[in-house]
Parts: sequence; structure tokens; C-alpha cells
Amino acid sequence: MTFNRRSFLGAATGLALALTTLPAGAEEVLRVGSYPANPPWENRNADGVFEGFEVDIVNEIARRIGRTAEIEGYDFRALFVATASGRVDIVISSLTITDERLESQSFTQPYVEGAMGIGVRSGSDIHGLEDLRGRRIGTIATSAPETYMNERAAEIGFASNNSYDSTSNMLTDLMSGRIDAVVNDVVGLRYAFGQMQGLEVAYEIVTGERFAMMMPKDSPLLEPVNDAISAMKEDGTMAALYERWMGTAPAEGSLTVTPLPIPTPGNY
Repeated sequence: MTFNRRSFLGAATGLALALTTLPAGAEEVLRVGSYPANPPWENRNADGVFEGFEVDIVNEIARRIGRTAEIEGYDFRALFVATASGRVDIVISSLTITDERLESQSFTQPYVEGAMGIGVRSGSDIHGLEDLRGRRIGTIATSAPETYMNERAAEIGFASNNSYDSTSNMLTDLMSGRIDAVVNDVVGLRYAFGQMQGLEVAYEIVTGERFAMMMPKDSPLLEPVNDAISAMKEDGTMAALYERWMGTAPAEGSLTVTPLPIPTPGNY
């Protein structure tokens, strides 16, 4: 096959026209990574659509910075690889800010102060941390509860800490008796147990942990995203979303309504 000058010009013109007809703003996507089974924070419903408190937040952030959020599901531990590699712009999954995580990731300001809960089968004789001695527990791999429990393994004296990639597998093992208790975000546990029979939160562990969105280290989007969160706190949007998903209004002066700077090690 041979190409003459007219053929070449025609092909070039066609390519140029194709490029100019690309959808406006197609490049303006906010790539979001999310653990897909963490209600009411985020969850992929039966139609495959993500919904939840942090889903609504990140969609509103995207709108305010002139982008469209596209959410992709990941195993919890894979979320950290996704930001470190730049595969996503931001991660939502009730993530706790820690000094260790801030070494390799950036975080937005926090918007909820979290707590952990001990989940058990109904009728269990486990009522607190002291009752976990000699028991088999479960936590989500690389999560703050896993770290919290492992750091206190000698003090608490649990027999084993099984590490899970998914909440559903962890709760299935709890229900079947393969483990005696789970330790996880208390909001998520209470939500899950509202949909399940035979499981309950036996004890709440107040830790002062702060939940935020995680981003690649020193991302150029960090400041505009953080500014959008501040604006949402100031204009009441964040409080309205919190009440929608948590069933109660946020406390006055709480992280949900107080604008804050970008976290730095030791200051969040």
C-alpha cells in the first residue's frame, strides 16, 4: 500500500478532528480508591454503584475543584500501594492519620474522630479488652485496629490475631466461631450488626484516632482538596452529610464542623 500526500493530509485532518471532538473536561477526573465494603463510610451497592458518607464527601470535593470523581474498589491494604504509586489521586476508607503513614502519604484534614469496637457473638462473656486474654481475635490487614492490638499483644494476652482482607470474611469467621471477637471501626461494626443477627458490639475503645482522606505524598491536589473540605465544614454541607449517614447531628465543635490545616507529623 502507498500513501500519497493527499492521503496523508486526509488522515492527519481526521485525527485532528477526532481529538477536538473528545468530551470537554475528559481529563478532569478525580481518581478515587475505596474499600468497597465499609458501610456507612463507603459501600458498593447491588447495582455496583458506590454510596456512603465518604462517597458523598469525595463527590462534593470533586465538584468543587472542577472534576468528576471516578471510584474504583481495592482491598484495604492495596489502597496504600495505589496512592504510593500514583494510581489514584485520593483514597476514602475511614483511614486513620498516623505519623508512620504521613512519612509516605499525605492526608487531608480529619473530619471524624473515630473509635474502635470489640464485636462478638450475642451472649459472649467478652465485655472488654481484659476478656480477650487467651482468645482468638480478628482485624483487617494493615488497619489501625490491627496495629493497635498488635502493639498491645503482650498486655492484652490474646491467643492470636487473624488478619483479614475483607470485613465480610472476618465477620463470617466470627459468626461461625472460628474467632472469638473482632476489633474494628465501631461505626462500621454497628452498621453491619444492624443488618446481621447474632452479633453485637461488646465494648467501645476510645482512641482519639482521626479519620481523613489519603493522597499521594505532597500531591498538588492536596491544598485545593483540603480547602474544599474546610468550605464544606463552614457552609454546613459536611454536617448535613454526617447526619444523613450517621443518623445524628455532629457535636458542636467536633472535627466534622471545624476547619483544620493539612496534617503534619505530630500535628493532626
